[in-house]
Amino acid sequence: MTDSPTDRRLLALAQSFRTTLRHAVYLSRSMDGDGELTTMQMSTLSMAADEPLRVSRVAANLGIRVPSATEQIIKLEQAGLVSRQPDPTDSRAVLVQLTDKGRAAWEEASLRRNERVAALLEQLDDDERATLAAALPIIEKLNHTT
Repeated sequence: MTDSPTDRRLLALAQSFRTTLRHAVYLSRSMDGDGELTTMQMSTLSMAADEPLRVSRVAANLGIRVPSATEQIIKLEQAGLVSRQPDPTDSRAVLVQLTDKGRAAWEEASLRRNERVAALLEQLDDDERATLAAALPIIEKLNHTT
């Protein structure tokens, strides 16, 4: 890598962005300490909310190994929140999907967390909220480039 001013600025921006993301994760994890679902359980339910998901994808998204993800999913299955089925396209893989009970629990926890974030956003003025709203598509774009 060359040592141009642009590179230093990009590295500084990268560091600031990573720090902000880390703090956002901390904030998210502290959002629902009184809820019944752990942060990891909530993350797993969120991933499977749109469509059935392979256990390997859950593990990759959580940054853990497949056996650890399987352990988490088994706990959710025992609680009646998810079900596991063989992947029809690959007999070695397992798909995880929300049960009706899991969807209800996920929606309830999501609403509770959204209300807490909304309370934080109330502290911002209109311009700050607009700036945040404008940044979200950019962050979403970065989320889908890895």
